[in-house]
Amino acid sequence: MPAVTRDEWLRRAKALKLSGAHHIDGVEEAGGGNSFTVVSPRDGQVLAEVADGGSAEVDAAVAAARRAFDTGPWPRLTPADRGRVLVRIAERLEERREELALTVSLEMGKPITDAHDIELRAVINTFRWYGQLADKLTDESPHTAPDALALVTREPAGVVGAVVPWNFPLTLAGWKVAPALAAGCTVVLKPSENSPLSALLLAAVASEAGLPPGVLNVVNGLGPTTGRAIGLHPDVDVLAFTGSTAVGRHFLRYAADSNLKRVWLELGGKSPNIVLPDAPDLEKAAATAAWGIFFNQGEMCTAPSRLLVHTSVAERVTEAVVERARALRVGDPLDPATEMGALVGESHLTRVLDHIRHGADDGARLRTGGGRTHTETGGVYLEPTVFDRVDPGSRLAREEIFGPVLSVLTFDDLDEAVALANATEYGLAAGLWTSDLSTAHRVSRALKAGTVWVNCYEEGDLTVPFGGMKQSGNGRDKSAHALEKYTELKTTWIQL
Repeated sequence: MPAVTRDEWLRRAKALKLSGAHHIDGVEEAGGGNSFTVVSPRDGQVLAEVADGGSAEVDAAVAAARRAFDTGPWPRLTPADRGRVLVRIAERLEERREELALTVSLEMGKPITDAHDIELRAVINTFRWYGQLADKLTDESPHTAPDALALVTREPAGVVGAVVPWNFPLTLAGWKVAPALAAGCTVVLKPSENSPLSALLLAAVASEAGLPPGVLNVVNGLGPTTGRAIGLHPDVDVLAFTGSTAVGRHFLRYAADSNLKRVWLELGGKSPNIVLPDAPDLEKAAATAAWGIFFNQGEMCTAPSRLLVHTSVAERVTEAVVERARALRVGDPLDPATEMGALVGESHLTRVLDHIRHGADDGARLRTGGGRTHTETGGVYLEPTVFDRVDPGSRLAREEIFGPVLSVLTFDDLDEAVALANATEYGLAAGLWTSDLSTAHRVSRALKAGTVWVNCYEEGDLTVPFGGMKQSGNGRDKSAHALEKYTELKTTWIQL
């Protein structure tokens, strides 16, 4: 990141002009007059009043997307032309990178360094990657009898409703929007009510880059109203959602109660991180475990929230994690030196603290953290928290906390480790630390998770798919496989 000081970020924050209007059919729309307040978890100050959309605004956005798909130019452009627009969006995002990073940091509490170097890098790379992929996909012509010709073509699925959370507001929006646009679809995006401002900037940037009106629409609002209206809308052909498992169930019901739209879900997680005694570097394993659970304030569906350690090395690894937790710099997201920022809001902090209290009541040992901090700022800050002696059947070990809270469990053999790892309704991700290649292969196959990291965590790029098993959802973001969600297969059989 460029050498921008905290004082300079503060100056820019005061000068930042944020629009709270919906983005519908290529222009800003104030909507029906209802609004809600976006408060920065950094200091409790109001960032903006944002238009609150209901069924009328969703209808308008879906109608714009429907026109753009049925009669507009976007689905009819060559894939190469669509790809060039996506690459231009990536270029414009790069030009406004600092403004977008600042917006993300202010609205959801992410450290500015992470917002600039990680969040914006991810969304820029996503639009560029799918832009470059757009004209490299091929259809099929299966071998048939000599008197026939068969063609299998992929066609854009239509209007996509995308509902995304606040923890990575631009990255996760990009993972839905970019492949949908590359496929030739049009999109109605609903960002979280906690982080709508960066999504509105994304839509404005896309319009500036040449995306035709109606191709990307953003409607602000609450889940039970705006999200429900998108889920039930008969002119939405595909629904892509990232969020909690509980809300994912609602979208499946909305589809059943409306037009049976396809619903793709990336849901919660309670990811295990297994450390075997033959790990190639126990210090690195501990450091990565600490980084993984405290990165983004622990507000990650893939967070390695269950550290499963062999009893022979458990105390050594746990103590190393505790030391890193105590040394972690928690503070102002606009300070480039901050390593862990603010949780997204007061209600979320209350839920995380409730899990911490239950953990202590259930007999787990609190090794460090557990309390609110920096209360004088007016912001929402929590100490990095580590529990050990965690009962595998407790809430602490089984429920997604979505905060900087680590549960340490121990095991005596490999079979027990795999059983503990799979003892959850979730199946999003897992980690494994071992020097034995056969063990790495056997355990990764046995783990019920969409991604398994070996001797690392949270690594990868856009070439590999991302998604979950069990109640962590279905379908995949990232990679060429993401396009499967936004296309339909059509068979054409020609009798010669």
